[in-house]
Amino acid sequence: MLTMHLIDALDAEILLAMDADPQATVLSLSRTLGVARNTVHARLRRLVNDGSLAPFSQRVRTGALGLPLIAFISISISQSASDEAMAALRTIPEIIEMHATTGDADLLAKVAAKDPADLHRVTRSMLAIAGVVRTSTAMSLVEVMPARTLPLLQAAAGRPRGDAGAN
Repeated sequence: MLTMHLIDALDAEILLAMDADPQATVLSLSRTLGVARNTVHARLRRLVNDGSLAPFSQRVRTGALGLPLIAFISISISQSASDEAMAALRTIPEIIEMHATTGDADLLAKVAAKDPADLHRVTRSMLAIAGVVRTSTAMSLVEVMPARTLPLLQAAAGRPRGDAGAN
């Protein structure tokens, strides 16, 4: 497991500049921020290498892959088969995120599907896994706020709180 370093104000400013201009080069970032090119390059390399930055594939919207329906599925698993069940669940490509949780269920999975019938197929494949006891599904009607870290980066950069925007 990688050890992430805490993002400091300069890291946050670099990431905010990249958010504003995703095509920015290291040289243009260094000029914009008034820091050495090597500093920007080293900071970005560290953020990638220590796992602070997620892979580019996580930026892809599932709708662009023909999977516009998003659902959240609570999954109860048998404690005696939890490792095997979680390993098997990880093989289902439509499960795009999964967390161990407290409460009535053991796991919460974010799932992408073509339509309700496709979601039903995915849910049935989950229930076919040894150790999965039951599921409970909630379909997203509309994304009212996408996942965001912009306000957190602005705070890390020491910027005043204001309109955080939709990011």
